[in-house]
Amino acid sequence: MPENKSKFLIPVVGAVVVVVGSVAAYMYLRGPAGDGAGALSSAKLVPSSALMATYITTDPKSWAKLQQFGTPEAQKLVTQGLENFNKNVLTSNDISYEKDIQPWVGGLMIAVLPPAQSQSNSSGIQRQPEPQVLMIAGVRDKLSALNFANKLKGQKGVKNKESDYKGEKITETSTESNSSPTYSAVLNNSYVVFSPQRPVVEKAIDTYKGQPSFITKDGANLVFSKGVDVQNSLAQIYIPDYAGMIQQIAATSPSGTALTPQTIKQLQQVKSMVAAVGVDDNGVRFKAIANLDPTKNKFQYQNSPAKIVGQFPADTFALITGQGISQTWKTIVEQSNEYPEFKQGLEQTRSQLKTANFDLDKDIFSWMDGEFALGAVPSDKEILASVGFGGAIVFDTSDRQTAAATLAKLDNLAKTQSITVATKNVNGKDVTEWQIPQQGALFAHGWLDQDTVFLAVGGPVAEALVNKNQTLENSESFKTITSSLQKPNGGYFYLDMDKTMSIVNRFAAQSQQPIPPDANAILSSIRGIGVTAVSPDQATSQIELLLALKPSK
Repeated sequence: MPENKSKFLIPVVGAVVVVVGSVAAYMYLRGPAGDGAGALSSAKLVPSSALMATYITTDPKSWAKLQQFGTPEAQKLVTQGLENFNKNVLTSNDISYEKDIQPWVGGLMIAVLPPAQSQSNSSGIQRQPEPQVLMIAGVRDKLSALNFANKLKGQKGVKNKESDYKGEKITETSTESNSSPTYSAVLNNSYVVFSPQRPVVEKAIDTYKGQPSFITKDGANLVFSKGVDVQNSLAQIYIPDYAGMIQQIAATSPSGTALTPQTIKQLQQVKSMVAAVGVDDNGVRFKAIANLDPTKNKFQYQNSPAKIVGQFPADTFALITGQGISQTWKTIVEQSNEYPEFKQGLEQTRSQLKTANFDLDKDIFSWMDGEFALGAVPSDKEILASVGFGGAIVFDTSDRQTAAATLAKLDNLAKTQSITVATKNVNGKDVTEWQIPQQGALFAHGWLDQDTVFLAVGGPVAEALVNKNQTLENSESFKTITSSLQKPNGGYFYLDMDKTMSIVNRFAAQSQQPIPPDANAILSSIRGIGVTAVSPDQATSQIELLLALKPSK
């Protein structure tokens, strides 16, 4: 922040700006004040026209949980960031977060409202309208808030102009270093509302006086009542009309491109959404629940047994699993009738594959009816020596005959390109390789059991799949990162950060562009990432993400 701007803090709701900028870093280290206003009560001041709202809690128990994680380097980095913020923004104004802000601020809600009508500048050129923002801070201690407001009013270079709106006082604040004023109002001595646009503050006052609020909006009652179950909640996000929000944002985007009817129809599959971020013993957890329109949602959800994870070696560092590609493909083909451009591309792909004697629907997708997994496996042997890893995709199928026929066609195609195709026995199993002279196998495939086929990039990866002593599902890393995710589920995304960083650092060293120390400190605090999705019924879809963190030392 430039020095001339660091001397500026707006009266009363300057605390809101400070909290938005420093809440995460400060609370991560020290823990904030208690939460004096809940999401529901704050939402009663948000106009019904709002597209979405985010509520940041200030419960000290929730934020204190974060202090259990992080390497010393990462915590030092956050400490330095906090100190720099205090030095640039607070110290020069003789303001202390602990003494002046922490005692009174409660929860913070940030709402996004539709853009105002486009306006022309002095040259007659229309400016692209932007979404409007309303912030609401709960007042936990009225006396402390009053003292802070009086202290801010005494700052040099700050000009305040007060006016009445429907019996409430709106304060317009401007400074010598900032030509754009800010507007604020204190409602019922319990909330501070703040926005860069006066009409937004007026709308909040109208809502306070009885106009429809955000919680009266269609779909809002569902997202507020359903909520999301996370421990030590840090923030919640509420979107009562998902399709409507995307449409309004798209309509005012710089490109100005209107959404097609087909795209709008796809968006309308999701009616509303609620999400939350929390902290538990494993790290930071994000959960989102989408409320779907079952009459428009054509994709059929299938639970995945996750047995296919056991087909990968324990050192696999990245994995995506799922179920029923063939069924998903049928749905995509069915829906392509509504998208002429996509259908045209699909037909072109079918025609091109036919020239190579492949039927896209039968040879490629029809037999992929079971569980599948795509994984990355470390290796520095043969053709993988320069990159340090290879990949494999594994399928469970009920149609081995068709799958085997497709692989045979691939082998024959490779032979026409002067590639050597040979089969060897590995641990009692036949593995077919596409070999490159003096480099090893570029590609390999084979059967792990009667119903499980694999395709691998790199001969060493194929051998690792066949010869594995320890499986991924029994590895400590996989269990730590995924065991707390909801079960049953539709599959996993799994990433072991330590193993991934060893690969990334290898590429960085080869390119002589090492990862910046700050970024490396943060990444080194992450144990891994686990994601899964669940659909308990046709009207609900849930996603869960765990950012597994290393405990502090």
